[in-house]
Amino acid sequence: MITKETVKTLVEEWLTEKGNYFLVDIQMDGDRIAIEIDHADGVWIEDCAELSRFLQDKLGEELGEYEMEVGSAGIGQPFKVEQQYLNHVGDEVEVLTAEGKKLTGVLKAVEGRQFTVTVLEKQVPEGKKRPVKVEVDKQFSMDEVKSTKYVLAFK
Repeated sequence: MITKETVKTLVEEWLTEKGNYFLVDIQMDGDRIAIEIDHADGVWIEDCAELSRFLQDKLGEELGEYEMEVGSAGIGQPFKVEQQYLNHVGDEVEVLTAEGKKLTGVLKAVEGRQFTVTVLEKQVPEGKKRPVKVEVDKQFSMDEVKSTKYVLAFK
C-alpha cells in the first residue's frame, strides 16, 4: 500500500532535482492520488508528465492499483502554501478574512506565516468633508484567513 508520506518523499526528491519547484498539495482518497506542484514562472505540462513518469518508475507495480493525477496549482485558486504567497509579492490578491470580508490589494510582504496587503480605503482627512482613498497596510496570518488568491487582471 502506498502512503501519503511515501509519495511526498518521492515528490520532494524530484522537486529537489528540478530546482525552484515546490509542492503545493497531495490528496489521497481511496485509489486516487492527486499531486499539485508550482513554480514561480508557472508549470508546464511536460513537468507534470515528467513527475508522473518519475513516480511510476519509483513506485513500480504498486502504483498499478491507483489512479494518479499530477497537475499545477490552478491560477485563481486559493494559496495553500507559503511559497505561493512569496511568489506573488507585488501582485494583486484577494483576501477572504475569517469574518467573511473580501479585501483586494497588493501583496506587499510575507514574513513567516504573516503577510501584508496594501488596500485602498476611504478616509476623511482632518479638516475636510469629503473622503479620499488612501493606501493602508493590513496584516494577516495565513492560518487565520479563509483564503488568499491571485487576482487575474486583463488589461
